[in-house]
Amino acid sequence: MSGDDRQNEEDRQSELAREHKERQAKRAAAQTTKSRRNTFIGAGVAVVVVAGGIFAATTLVNKEPGKASAESSPSASASASASTEPSATPTAKTGPVSCTYKRETGVPNKFVGLPGKKPNMKLKKMTIVTNRGTVVVDLMTDAAPCSINSLSFLAKKKFYDNMKCHRLVTPDVSGVHLLQCGDPQAKADGKNPTDGQGTAGYVYGDENTEIPLVKGAVFMTQAGDAMGQNNSQFAISLSDENTQLNVGYNVVGMVSEGMDMLLGLATSGKDLIINEADITGDGGTTAPKNPVIIKNITFK
Repeated sequence: MSGDDRQNEEDRQSELAREHKERQAKRAAAQTTKSRRNTFIGAGVAVVVVAGGIFAATTLVNKEPGKASAESSPSASASASASTEPSATPTAKTGPVSCTYKRETGVPNKFVGLPGKKPNMKLKKMTIVTNRGTVVVDLMTDAAPCSINSLSFLAKKKFYDNMKCHRLVTPDVSGVHLLQCGDPQAKADGKNPTDGQGTAGYVYGDENTEIPLVKGAVFMTQAGDAMGQNNSQFAISLSDENTQLNVGYNVVGMVSEGMDMLLGLATSGKDLIINEADITGDGGTTAPKNPVIIKNITFK
């Protein structure tokens, strides 16, 4: 090989090395962007392709696991009572209300039908009976009629009966503190990679989205970058620290009874099973070691 050929070959190798380094940098940047996207609270229809299938990404985290800031961690001695008033006032719907629910077949689901278009505006309380205790929620029906109509419909269909709450998050793991339920296919064992992906097979629009996620707020979950993709999954905020999150989630009510029990479900990550196989890529899907199982949900 002549001197010129050797120089050309060295130049080519240098160019390949540079291109390889650039590709690595792009992949790292893409992963960083993905991690930041997953830091928003959510459980809806951010689509993820896994094993040849399409699933709705329903992770519910605020920060990368194990990287919660000190100010995000509520004191262990924090008051066990729920915040009695959100800092924003719900906006009541005016005039006749008609709800629209759209069939969604591209995600794992348990379809039991579509709710009716006319909500019951007289519903005031939702009672969630679990194996760990009972939670009573004072509803914001005037401001979130279609969300509550959906929950009530599914409850009457026994959709939530004997369902495991698949995700319990503590600040030291994900920077937020909440309990998430509503996936009909969840195993809540910290191993199933698709926990948090299941829905009731339909979606509906946003309402009552200006309420901060104070302690005791009960809200419908969807992906942080999604809009109008509410489904069967809901979460209960277990700390005022969650108000650091952007508003934009359908708040259906406030816990009035059972907050002490909820706060005792887990005090840190040691009470959780961390699922490293979480398909959303943040490794933060966590299930309670001591399962939380919904026996039934009723409305009145």
